[in-house]
Order: sequence, then structure tokens, then C-alpha cells
Amino acid sequence: MAVHCPECAFVNTDGANYCQKCGAYLGGTGTDAAAGESSTATYRVGETGEFIPVDLEEIVAKGAALVIRAGGGRVGESFPLDGERHSIGRRPDSAVFLDDVTVSRDHALMVRRGGDWYLDDLGSLNGTYVNRQRIESQRLEDGDELQVGKYKLTFLTR
Repeated sequence: MAVHCPECAFVNTDGANYCQKCGAYLGGTGTDAAAGESSTATYRVGETGEFIPVDLEEIVAKGAALVIRAGGGRVGESFPLDGERHSIGRRPDSAVFLDDVTVSRDHALMVRRGGDWYLDDLGSLNGTYVNRQRIESQRLEDGDELQVGKYKLTFLTR
């Protein structure tokens, strides 16, 4: 059975949880969602480039995290948000390094203000989006979809 995307009407394969065209959440219509499991394995990249599996529930219990959901062949890579500020961009020393020409060197900044996380655009050429809306600064909530260049990330917190 095909699954139609509620955002772009693309016909996705059976079992898909995210649209293969626009990345929109398909509302848990996929077979993995019905079983109560996520279909995306999550990991972080170690210092020597090895993939290290992570348990998102464990990371999110300590704070917040970003998980790449589409783009750059890095689906599932996660970035725990510990501290107060995390740079996002094409600069190699960015906390969230996204190596693609659609991402500005200094694209966006995750900033903790009070008890909340905010995403601030840093004047990027292609813009920064939260839930498909272009933003300058936006308070984030659990499950928000961020788009930075061709990358789509999910913000997770508890």
C-alpha cells in the first residue's frame, strides 16, 4: 500500500515514516511506526571517523539533541546539545558541521535562553527554516523540523 505525503502528495513506498521527496513526517503510517519503533538508527561520529551507535532516549534525558533526518548521506547522525551555544555551518570547527555548498560557513546558531533552545539564522544565503517556515530566530519545541541548506534535522528534547 502506498503512503501519500500530506505536505507534497508524493507517493511513498509502504513502510515509510518520512516523505522521500520533501522529508515531511507521514504521521506514523509506516510499518515501523505501527510497531512503535523508529526506523532511523542514530549515531555519532567518533574522533577517528567511526560510527558510534547512540540511544537517543539516553541523550535526550540529559538535555536536547539534533538528529539528521535527510541530506548528505548522514541520516541518523546525532548531535547532543550540551552547553549554551552550538554553531551550525560549513566551517569545519562548527559544532554541527554540514559540508555542502547549500550551507553557509556560519549558517545558524543554537542558543539556550533561560530553559529554552532557540535557533538563530546568522544571515545565511539560503535561509534557515523551522517547520518549513523561514526564520530569523525561533524558540524550538520537541519534534520541530529544522532545515539548513539541503539538510533536514529534528530537534529532540524532553
